[in-house]
Amino acid sequence: MMKRYVQFQPIVISAFEVSKWQHPVHQHNHYELIYIKNGSGSHIVNEFPIVYEKGNLFLISPDDNHRFEIDEKTYFIYIKFTDIYIHQKEVNLTQIQHLEYLIKSRETHSLGFKFNPADQSIVENIITLILSLNINMLQNEALIWTQILVLSAIMQRNMPEIKSTAQRTKDIQAIFCYLHKYIYQPKNLKANVMAAHFNLSEDYIGPYFKRNTGITLRQYIHDYRQNLIQQRIESGRFGLKQIAAEFGLVDESHVSKLIRKV
Repeated sequence: MMKRYVQFQPIVISAFEVSKWQHPVHQHNHYELIYIKNGSGSHIVNEFPIVYEKGNLFLISPDDNHRFEIDEKTYFIYIKFTDIYIHQKEVNLTQIQHLEYLIKSRETHSLGFKFNPADQSIVENIITLILSLNINMLQNEALIWTQILVLSAIMQRNMPEIKSTAQRTKDIQAIFCYLHKYIYQPKNLKANVMAAHFNLSEDYIGPYFKRNTGITLRQYIHDYRQNLIQQRIESGRFGLKQIAAEFGLVDESHVSKLIRKV
């Protein structure tokens, strides 16, 4: 049976340098941001090898299994967090959306995050700040969470974005990425709009999605939106009017109908 690490604290920060990876392939009950301060090697995620180097950042979910194969002595900085803050703390909705998008679209950044020079400098400073705040986690936990949200915004704008090029028109993962990004904007989820974005015909994109996923495009959008709305409701922090506005729905009655179908 694969080893599973269990974390009870909302946020745990660790930094260490090793020449040989000590952990077996494992899963966990939390999310992990893994920053490579120095070193090189391969990160094996779900049995897929990803070459890493200084400055790379990885996002790992509870569903992923992973390990490292180290070539050059590597300094790792781990930021491990549960989803408690996402649904129980007062945070900016746009920031929540950034993080949700990254978590749900993790399959689209299998190469890890490589930042442009300007953002690389910002990321390094944020990581340094997080390590400094970690000296007193009890006092600074909320501040660290704020830095995680800032990181998520920078990560999103550095994703290998969905581009309507010949090489990516039939990339099902790119379509998933598109859906997760625009779930809050119904006008962008119409078949004709999506088809134009991916240089496909309107009659082709729906059957293509179902053929590759086993579910219709419309059903997937419905189920994904419903799941996010249900999380909002269960948190107790959002009214139906606020949720309707966030997801571009007509009114509160539309939200109520979605809830009743859960």
